[in-house]
Amino acid sequence: MSRALPKYNKRRVAFIGGAAAVALSGAVIAGSALAGTPDKSSDTTNARTLSSPGTITCPDVASKLPAIPATAQAEVTRNLTLLQTQIQEANKRLVDTVGQGGPNFVNNAILGPLKDKRIATINRIATAIGRTAAKPTGLDSLAPCTLNAGGTATNTGSGTAAGSTAASATPTTAATQQQSTGSTGTNTNAAAVGTITCPDVASKLPAIPASAQAEVTRNLTLLQTQIDEANKRLQTTVGQGGPNFVQNAILGPLTDKRKSTIDRIAIAIGRTSTKPTGLDSLAACTLTK
Repeated sequence: MSRALPKYNKRRVAFIGGAAAVALSGAVIAGSALAGTPDKSSDTTNARTLSSPGTITCPDVASKLPAIPATAQAEVTRNLTLLQTQIQEANKRLVDTVGQGGPNFVNNAILGPLKDKRIATINRIATAIGRTAAKPTGLDSLAPCTLNAGGTATNTGSGTAAGSTAASATPTTAATQQQSTGSTGTNTNAAAVGTITCPDVASKLPAIPASAQAEVTRNLTLLQTQIDEANKRLQTTVGQGGPNFVQNAILGPLTDKRKSTIDRIAIAIGRTSTKPTGLDSLAACTLTK
């Protein structure tokens, strides 16, 4: 019995040593696995970080115009509104293309084309005025715009950014079909409920003093915005209320808004010229089906 003990002890030592070796190997494997697992905070750090691309600003054109003949007012207003639309589109593209191109990308792809568009639009304004009055000169100097930079774009995790872009830029077939169906439905509803139309105000105005031009243009643009909002509400409230709903909830409030806006136009002109009268008759709008 005493002779068997050493063998037993040897076996026990061997068994314990083997178990320890297995445990150590497991610890090494686990450590390797943990070392290969990316840290979520690291992913966050490596994700694409885009600082503000800044804002494009352009010289004001309306305040630099001379008195505008009544016959040119509608065309001038339309092109002044277009100038603002061009700036908004350029700022949108500035945001959408952050990180693209080289150091001259913004100037070549956004500011340059914007300048060309503004030159053409400003020239149309000058031509419209020049048909019945002295054509203004030197307005081309107002065409170039500048970028008020808010920061630079960095990209330290292109893999994550590319994945996100691909996911958002490639809609599923079902989603595409749903968008198409939705658009068709909206157009059908618009045709069914009709459209709100209002008398044109710009063509009924007298010559506008240069000092009033900016305020008049701003309020003429507001008149169009009011019509757009009323037409949108007309579509989104189909089936609501009784037979007088459109008149009481949409056309009535629209008339009140237009009266106030038209009155501000008349007051602006009247500060340095004869205040136009009778413009209130242009406030009421109608529903055309």
